[in-house]
Amino acid sequence: MAYVITDACISCGTCESQCPVGAITMGDGKFEIDPDKCVSCGSCAGACPVGAIEAD
Repeated sequence: MAYVITDACISCGTCESQCPVGAITMGDGKFEIDPDKCVSCGSCAGACPVGAIEAD
């Protein structure tokens, strides 16, 4: 189960640096998680300061 970044994202970039497989990149106005690369480790969700990352 991959994670997704909701519209609550403030584009701080914290999640991108926490992803061990490089699945997070800047998208159109917010960061996005590539579901094909995501290994569902949850590191990004734990690091997000606004709770904008949820399990899909």
